[in-house]
Amino acid sequence: MIAADLPVQRPRGARLMVIDSRGTFAHAPRSAFVQLLRKGDLVIANDAATLPASLSGEHVRTGTPIEIRLAARASLAADDVGRFAAVIFGPGDYRIRTEDRPLPPAIVAGDRLQLGPLTASVEALLGHPRLARVRFEGSAAAIWAALAHHGRPIQYAHVKEPLELWDVWTPIAAAPVAFEPPSAGFALDWAALDRMRERGVRFATLTLAAGLSSTGDPALDRRLPFDEPYSIPESTARAITEHRASGRRVIAIGTTVVRALENAARAGRVVSAGYGVANQRLGPQSRLQIVDAVLTGTHEPESSHYQLLTAFADERTLRNASAALDAHGYRTHEFGDSMFVERRLDARSAGVAAA
Repeated sequence: MIAADLPVQRPRGARLMVIDSRGTFAHAPRSAFVQLLRKGDLVIANDAATLPASLSGEHVRTGTPIEIRLAARASLAADDVGRFAAVIFGPGDYRIRTEDRPLPPAIVAGDRLQLGPLTASVEALLGHPRLARVRFEGSAAAIWAALAHHGRPIQYAHVKEPLELWDVWTPIAAAPVAFEPPSAGFALDWAALDRMRERGVRFATLTLAAGLSSTGDPALDRRLPFDEPYSIPESTARAITEHRASGRRVIAIGTTVVRALENAARAGRVVSAGYGVANQRLGPQSRLQIVDAVLTGTHEPESSHYQLLTAFADERTLRNASAALDAHGYRTHEFGDSMFVERRLDARSAGVAAA
């Protein structure tokens, strides 16, 4: 696959690979996504807006330039911005490949970080020299203001030009809680929502704090995704209950939606409204309870997003799909092309049997 290097959310010519429930491939324009939907389907998207979660500054004790990337927090509450888990890098910025970024100076609890107008202290390391829990000084309002003025969107070297916040906000972006964009939602626009309505497709949203896609460190990347808080509105939970009861499909826009819904249904095939934290890892042994298909980006086999797709399609199908994506020059990463993956027949049968 080819890295998508321009921050264009809906480029002309964007493509879509379709993997149906039998493992058969097809290629289509991404604009044809709505045509894959059936009357009565329920489509759910993540409406999280993206934080300016990259902060440059200085490790005060050593005077070393650093960048921190906010990576997780405990809840979605607007005043819960005092503490974050953060990945810390040494000198440099996004123009250096993440895996080539230098280590930060040795971080210890009590270290202070000066990040533009923000002052933070390290409360603890979180099992890795690059991952720490940091606490910002000041009121919630002051922290929000400083993030807005000093923070930048998290960015990787495959995109050459500096990203602006509007580059990483989906058309349905609402509360700023994501650390990286729920980029499957880039495929949506208001015309697509109109076409869904015309086809008798219902649309709903939830909010999940989408986390980092890469830290550049193999050991730390194996811990991805970090725990991600989410919120499911009453209207969305009610729609899911109605659709599951009548055997109609639930379609997720993005792996973040899959994580939220399947986490919410772990106690049974019921999704309740309210807050939760997605802390499970979905993979080949998972039995999906809620989601029948997912619209997602194209993902490299070593990524956590790819591992989640093994809950929908078997490893052989996904390996063949990856080869086809390479052969046809699909673009990857957040501004790349898309895949529509239906839950395989044997997984669907197992889910029905379990119910």
